[in-house]
Parts: sequence; C-alpha cells; structure tokens
Amino acid sequence: MTLTLREGDFDAFFEAPFACYGHATHFVSPMKGDLARALDAAKNPLFRNFARRTWFTAHREGRIVGRILAHVHDAANQRFGQQRGYFGLFDCIDDVAVAQALLDAAADWARRQGCDELAGSFNLTITQMIGIVTDGFAHAPYTYQEYTPPHIARLLVACGFEPFFPMRTFELDVRGCDPEQLIGDKQRALLDDPAWQFTPIRRRGFEQRLRQACAVLNDGFADNPMFVPLTEEEFLYPCAGMMWIIDQRLSYVASCNGEPVGVLLCVPDLNPFLRATGFRLKLATLWHLLRFRAGRKRAAIIFFSVRREFHGLGVNGVMLHRLLAALRGAGYTHLGVSWISESNGASLRQMEKIGASPLHRLNLFRKAI
Repeated sequence: MTLTLREGDFDAFFEAPFACYGHATHFVSPMKGDLARALDAAKNPLFRNFARRTWFTAHREGRIVGRILAHVHDAANQRFGQQRGYFGLFDCIDDVAVAQALLDAAADWARRQGCDELAGSFNLTITQMIGIVTDGFAHAPYTYQEYTPPHIARLLVACGFEPFFPMRTFELDVRGCDPEQLIGDKQRALLDDPAWQFTPIRRRGFEQRLRQACAVLNDGFADNPMFVPLTEEEFLYPCAGMMWIIDQRLSYVASCNGEPVGVLLCVPDLNPFLRATGFRLKLATLWHLLRFRAGRKRAAIIFFSVRREFHGLGVNGVMLHRLLAALRGAGYTHLGVSWISESNGASLRQMEKIGASPLHRLNLFRKAI
C-alpha cells in the first residue's frame, strides 16, 4: 500500500493521533485552537524571534497514519554551540515504515536548515512538554506531562535513534501526606522572618505575577541542561487564558524584602476536561468546564523555581507545605509533577521526602543526520 507524506496540512496534523490510537488511550491533545496558536509562525514569539518549524503527516489508503513536527531552535544552538534540529508531536501507528518516513522527512528538513543531529521529543522547548514515555504506560498523564504509547519508543530505536536524558514524572496521593513533614529548622526560620512572604497568585495582577515568574524561572533554571532563557513575551504567550482555569489557592510567590525569589505554579489537572470536550471548542465546552470545576480532584505542578542565590534556604519546602495544605483543604486527592531529570538529585530527593511515586519514565532520543 502506498504511503504518502503531506507538509503543512494542519487539520490532518491535529487528527493524526486520534486516527492512529483511537480513543481508548491515555493520549491527551491540546485543544485544536490552542495547537494552531502554538504553531502559528506569525504570532508565536518563539517562531518570530528564535525558531523555525514545519510539520508532516503520513497517509495510506485514505487514512492518516502518523504525524511529526520538525523545528530548529536557533537560540539554543547558539547558546550550546550545536547544530541540532528537533522533532516533536511524533505520533504514528505501530509500523516501522511509517515511522521511518516521518523521521526521514523531519531529518531532511532539519538538514536543510544546517543541522547535523535530530533530537526529541520537544513540544516545543525544554520548558514545555518533552520526552518519549518508556515506562508507566498504564498511568494517565496529568496536565503538562507527556504521554506516548509503548510502540513509539520501540520505533525510534528501530529507526536508529538512541535514548538519552532520562526523566521521571511523579504522582502524590495528597490524602496520605502530612504537609508538616516539610517544615524543618530552615523552613521555620523563613516563616518566622518578617522579611519573607509567601503569597498566593490571584487573578488580580496575574500578568504581573507571570512576569515575575519568568524572571525567577530564568534565574533558577539558568544552569539546567538545555535551558534557554525566555523573554517575557515568549513566556506569556502560551499562558493566555490561564488565569481563568487556575485555582487561586494553589500557586505561590515567595518574596524576600519585597523581591520575588521563588514561584510555584500549580493548576487543576485539565486532562479530564479536555477529554470530555473531544479537544475541540464547541457548544458544550462551557458546560464541561463548569462540571469539571465542580468535581476536580487532581492538580498538577507546572513549574517550580527558586533564584539560585536562595537555593538551600528552605524556600522549596515552605512553598510545597503551603501547596499540600491547600490541596488537602480544598478536597484534592492527587498531585502530578512534571518531568524531573534523573540528574537532578535535589528535586528527586524532594519527591522522595514527600512520598511521591514515579508515574512515567521518559527519555529524549537523538540521531546524527
């Protein structure tokens, strides 16, 4: 049967995972409009200033059988002295020929952009959803956790890609967690010090808080592998509309003498809502949103950062303590934590301390092109 590729067909690109996996899967898509907005080269500051992209879909006998996003992050290549292209949003049926055709198309495009390596999955940068799941397939992902079925990792290996940069996501049963275990001498000293404040992020002044969060994130993550500092415009773009879905009890800013030095952003897990809508905006979407807000039980940490000069003072522990107490008080039962690198010993120890369990194992994959 003849396999054909199309470049730039957005409708087919959005439909591909549903055509490949059906609906009896843990796969979660962004809303169709949100995906279109993320990939809009004219509007997304990432592509206007720092990156290029295209996408391909694979078709066989009138059926969509796969998709892949190919992109180059010029700022990352300049920062790290490399010529790397990326793939993302890689979904296909369990067929080596389909996977090879899509990966070859992405590699050929990246090579024409001057790249000598293809790596992924990055959707779209290191600060967003990344990785291919290699273990934990039975577990449904939380918001901002990637999910791919078991055959995707196998197909990448079969097509000559090697795994690197292992990661884990986590889940915590809030009902069995005692927030007080996070309060030791360091944390108590901060709570007793009037120079320190730990304040919830409210809808009022939300954009200003996000600007502060961008600065804290850039400083706290500056030494992390593959991290590229974000402009405020780039940081704010995917956050449009977030203030309407936040639970104002779950996100915090830590300040010392009035200066923001730590940020924890946690939101209700939107994946059940997205599934209920079919990942499309329609007449019933508002009803689904109201129903979701009335019964939400899961929340997800989107990011958690502390300025480097304040590391080791107990700021993490205080913000986590506040979050866990708020979750329990609001009736949430479970908390998901987005990916943590296997090399990040401090964060992994924090997960162990609070009793979080590994949810998924993930890897990036790469290949010289």
